[in-house]
Amino acid sequence: MNRPNKYPPLNLPAADLRLRNSGPRPEVWDTLRRKWLVLTPEEWVRQHFIRFLTGTYGIDPFRIVQEQQLRIDGFSLRADIVVYSRQAEPQLIVECKAAGVAITQEVFNQVAHYNIQLGVPYLVVTNGLQHYCCEIDHEARSYRFIHEIPQL
Repeated sequence: MNRPNKYPPLNLPAADLRLRNSGPRPEVWDTLRRKWLVLTPEEWVRQHFIRFLTGTYGIDPFRIVQEQQLRIDGFSLRADIVVYSRQAEPQLIVECKAAGVAITQEVFNQVAHYNIQLGVPYLVVTNGLQHYCCEIDHEARSYRFIHEIPQL
């Protein structure tokens, strides 16, 4: 199946996604979770970004967790992508938005909120077109934007 019309090309390397039509909405095969998922605009971005992490940065797929369950202030939340080190320490949180969703302060606040529990050194927000990566200095309680995701 070719790229569905409502899913734009992204500012990421091409990803060889397995797509199918099975009912009213297209589905994508998630190679990490080994199941078919409804292909939402956000899932389109997430699947491409995972291929970017594994292909461009060489991150072992076994170190990537999708929709990581978090419990913060009594609320059940889910981080889109969490990358762990080889020592099973969380290193990077990625918040994915659909291509049509603007990257705003609210999106940064969302991913920073997830970091309350995980305490990672790097945060990424992306809508597939724009990507921002921040390095967190937990001791100084500050951050700085960096141009690339570091080797993890």
